[in-house]
Amino acid sequence: MQSLNVVFTGKDQVEVWREDVAAPGPHEIVAQATASLISSGTEGIVLGRKFEPGSHWDNWARYPFYTGYCFVGRVLEVGSEVQNWKVGDRIAARTGHQQFALFNPESKRAVPIPDGVSDEDAAWFGMAHIAQCGVRTANHELGDSVVIIGLGLLGQLVTQYASLSGARQIIVIDPAQPRVDMALAHGATHGFACGVDEAKSRVLEWTGGGADVVYDITGFAPVFSSALGLARKFGKLLLLGDTGTPSEQRLTPDVINRGVRILAAHDIHFPHEASEAQRWGHDTMCALFFNYLERGLMRVDDLVTHRYAPQDAPQAYHMLQTDRSSAMGVVFDWSKI
Repeated sequence: MQSLNVVFTGKDQVEVWREDVAAPGPHEIVAQATASLISSGTEGIVLGRKFEPGSHWDNWARYPFYTGYCFVGRVLEVGSEVQNWKVGDRIAARTGHQQFALFNPESKRAVPIPDGVSDEDAAWFGMAHIAQCGVRTANHELGDSVVIIGLGLLGQLVTQYASLSGARQIIVIDPAQPRVDMALAHGATHGFACGVDEAKSRVLEWTGGGADVVYDITGFAPVFSSALGLARKFGKLLLLGDTGTPSEQRLTPDVINRGVRILAAHDIHFPHEASEAQRWGHDTMCALFFNYLERGLMRVDDLVTHRYAPQDAPQAYHMLQTDRSSAMGVVFDWSKI
């Protein structure tokens, strides 16, 4: 059996390789993809090498780079020691854009997909977990005023989670009006299609001096300094995701003079101890996301703007590099091979 795999072969170089797939080992499975979601922020940084030499990005992004981590499909084969999966199960796993994926479901944090969730919706599970890590780190209280800067995939999901967490105000900021409109349709109360500095006076007016929680989800280092000024005295600024140039993030007097607290969340910040992981680890957070989808408390189907056949991957990434503001959810439909 051979698989089509999406691979970054160098800076700004995308290829689709056809490669053999081995039989599963005792603890492995083979799954056939149905849908996979492009993580436009992370994958865009890797593809364009938009990071500093010597950074963790530099150590991680080695070519050929098998990209992607939001895979959804069905189990085709199971190894002799695999206990929790059987042929035909629908599965979401943190593995790449591959037609046939061979992996250990434990190491790839695989989770089952409930019947009430479509494959395409389920492909958001990885992004939803990252967003939920951020919202849990922010430790919201009922009635919080929230500012969300950056309305890509994570920003759209954080908007919905913040609404579910009982925020009184959710003010969103992004230069692209279509992204602002999407957030307003999913729980945001106010929106600005401009830069942070342009929105500052109105944000401070509406929040009465600053927000309880400000999210910087842009991945654009200079925003950090401006975002600090949008938090209230003793408020929080939460960095979600990562920038390729952390040396360009600058502190301002807001940290000392107004006691603004800086928090950060990342995909790897889920509990590792068994007791905590059982309560709110990766699997339980993904299950909660699926529960919200089934109950209609969150929506992602209307956030998908582009669908591509996997063999058209070079065009998909070119579009994201040249006109990202017009895109939101970009999905590979593996039925189109």
